[in-house]
Parts: sequence; structure tokens; C-alpha cells
Amino acid sequence: MADTIRKADYFSLEVEDRPGEGVRVLAKLRDAKVNLLSFTAFPAGSGKAQITLVPEKSDAFLAAAKGAGLAPSARKECFLVQGGDRLGAVYDVLKRLAEAKINCTAANACAAGSGSYAMVVFTKPGDVGAAAKALGI
Repeated sequence: MADTIRKADYFSLEVEDRPGEGVRVLAKLRDAKVNLLSFTAFPAGSGKAQITLVPEKSDAFLAAAKGAGLAPSARKECFLVQGGDRLGAVYDVLKRLAEAKINCTAANACAAGSGSYAMVVFTKPGDVGAAAKALGI
């Protein structure tokens, strides 16, 4: 299975770093029927956590977030990679960015079962166009 790489929108939210905050956000999005392609959460310091979300449909996400009283960041772009799980899959994608001298500011990858994997790659906003070219999209 060849990798499929596409640009996707992402948004981040800052929440209190305490049990149940991610569930609270996810419940609101679930109730609004927002499908997520990626969810990542991590401590952001000073008692806060950051939740980064890649929704399937950005406009539906923004409407749901507004209706739920959530305050997402502005729309930003990342890359969603999906393909067959294999030795070096992540390396192959990130090497293309490195060879183009593009810094990957963050990435999250995981084997997805049934022989597949997925990864979200983040670059600086000013590098999105060059990264898209390096990734062949």
C-alpha cells in the first residue's frame, strides 16, 4: 500500500491539566457529531495542557466548538500521512522534509492495525508550501 499524504487543518485548545479535561472536550465534539482524524494531548506547563485536533471537516468542527463554548486556535495546516505499515515508514516521510531543509516541528505516528499506519506532521506555517512540494502533494 502506497502512502497517501494530504494537507489537513488542525486546531489546538488549551485546557486545565487535570483528569477528565480531554474527555470533556471529546464529549462535546462527539455530541456535535464531529469526526476527528487525530487527537493529541500533552502538558503545556503552568497547570495547562494542549489538545491538538485534526477534524475531518473543519467548518463542522468550528461550528461545534463555538456552540460548545470551546476556544480553538486559528486554523493551521499540517500533513496527514496514511499508508502500509513497514520498517522505516516514518523515516521515509521525514527524510523527504529533511532533504528539503524543512524542519518538522512535531510529528505523531502510530501503527493503526491491519498492516497500516498513520502520521500527522507539523511544520512552521511558512514552510507548508515547500513541505507540500517535498512530500509530492
